[in-house]
Amino acid sequence: MPYSQFTIDRVKKDFRLTTVEGVRFFPDSIEPVTPSPRLQGILEDLPWAIAVDTEKARSEVIINPVLLEVRRIFNQQISVFSGEEFNVDPSIGLNGVCDFLLCRSPEQLTVEAPAIVIVEAKKSDLKSGLGQCIAEMVAAQQFNEAKAQPITAVYGTVSSGTQWRFLKLEGQTVTIDLMDYPLPPIEQILSFLVWMVKAG
Repeated sequence: MPYSQFTIDRVKKDFRLTTVEGVRFFPDSIEPVTPSPRLQGILEDLPWAIAVDTEKARSEVIINPVLLEVRRIFNQQISVFSGEEFNVDPSIGLNGVCDFLLCRSPEQLTVEAPAIVIVEAKKSDLKSGLGQCIAEMVAAQQFNEAKAQPITAVYGTVSSGTQWRFLKLEGQTVTIDLMDYPLPPIEQILSFLVWMVKAG
């Protein structure tokens, strides 16, 4: 069963997870991150991506450039994968394609542990992507443990490009921040992503 078949109820049952809803886990002291002129130029196509309104357009014009900006902020010492097969344990449904995956490794040819942030792209209904994103976060957690690179928490976000909802998996507990954060402004989204890379 691929990641896309997981609902919130199914992923909670299959992996014995507890969910905590509505809790903001970002500290109040996060400093906004100013985007580079390069990213600002790319985001000038934002109205086009919104008008076309497909997951592919939003992924290519909004989400991918934002994640590549995060990679530049870390001087290419993290990797960003787009549309990558991430088959961790097909016997329990942890297989399929991740829309975006960030790893704390500079290697770009293969996914290396630790995997730290999962990004699931959705056209509009963010809630419909939560189960899939959580399943991918569980896969990342198991992948890191199997590679002897466990980390405190794996983070995730379900995004339409213009709306972002964030999640955290720590042990068997998934925290879902029910606030949908808008883009624009880009500064807050960048600061959250940079914080997750550092905190994971």
